[in-house]
Amino acid sequence: MTRLAYLDHNAGAPARPEVIAAMVEALAEPGNPSSVHAPGRRARARLEAARAAIAGLVGAPAAAVVFTSGGTEANNLILRGCGRETVLVSAVEHASVREAVPGARIIPVDGVGIVDLAALEDLLGQGGPALVSVMLANNETGVIQPVAEIAALARRFGALVHCDAAQAPGRLSVSLSELNVDFLTLSAHKLGGPPGIGALIGANPDMAVAPILLGGGQERRRRAGSENLAGIIGFGIAARLAAENGAASGGMMRELRDHLEAAVKVRVPGAVILGEGAERLCNTSCLALPGVAAQVQVMALDLAGVAVSAGSACSSGKVGESAVLKAMGLGSEIAGSAIRVSLGPDSTAQDVEMFLTAWCELARRKGFEVPAPSAGTGPPLRRRPNERMRVPG
Repeated sequence: MTRLAYLDHNAGAPARPEVIAAMVEALAEPGNPSSVHAPGRRARARLEAARAAIAGLVGAPAAAVVFTSGGTEANNLILRGCGRETVLVSAVEHASVREAVPGARIIPVDGVGIVDLAALEDLLGQGGPALVSVMLANNETGVIQPVAEIAALARRFGALVHCDAAQAPGRLSVSLSELNVDFLTLSAHKLGGPPGIGALIGANPDMAVAPILLGGGQERRRRAGSENLAGIIGFGIAARLAAENGAASGGMMRELRDHLEAAVKVRVPGAVILGEGAERLCNTSCLALPGVAAQVQVMALDLAGVAVSAGSACSSGKVGESAVLKAMGLGSEIAGSAIRVSLGPDSTAQDVEMFLTAWCELARRKGFEVPAPSAGTGPPLRRRPNERMRVPG
């Protein structure tokens, strides 16, 4: 079987084996969590155990966790149900935030994608109480926002604060209280859980959010519809594993990411590492070959057995200029030629070398100066090239 170097974990991380096993067991058992008979009560107990695990991942009260069909629905639920006429969102948000409220005001960012606090303060002073929505870590560049500072500023104006933290767990410590936000979005399949399940989490269990789905009393009447029990159970297992192993796997991913970027600088001097000057997720590199379309790069790497992406994976397979990079003030030559390499806890040095070999060969064919291998390939890793970086335990 041909080896696949899967380097697209920000689009969707492979489900952990423990998650799959727990979901298979759940699917084999009957019982609706809303039923009062014994199978229903067992289902309810497992659902609430998962809710507690997910709440524990971010230090939230379990009662404040509202299960949704994913991060997109969670973002829509708060932005459309917050009851605030004024909504402010950063220019580099995921499309599920940018498009949820067509009349939302856009908070500009600087050249590395960090929210302009002076501009935010000006926007907050222009209208009544607002909702401010700023992501914790960008899905394309990995750049981390100063969310606690943003929240402190917003509170001076009586604003509520929402943070899409979908990309962070397992890669970055997330604390609802330290971020000082009112609402937080999580998505299971970003941290080794199943796709199709997410959560909106509030600092207050009695958070006032108008539902966008009606027809049932589930989730304390904040999200109607029979719960996806198997998905929720898988989400809970993934949350527990992220809480237990996040620090160890994060350190290993950072080492591998730094090696990749050091090698890029040596092997393809004309390449650009976007967001390099900012604090970023430990697993994410956004790389550009100026003038070489992102689609060309993604397809060439795919043919070489390397899976990466360009921009967000939530654009129906479309590859083009990144709205995030355009918001950072980058021209078409860069914004249209950037790809994202995102590692996971099982990524290896061999995966990275497969990427570097294929990408450097493409760069050479496209006219970039690619020094001979003897020029060096960046600092060596401490682990063997084919040693898997598995999380202990």
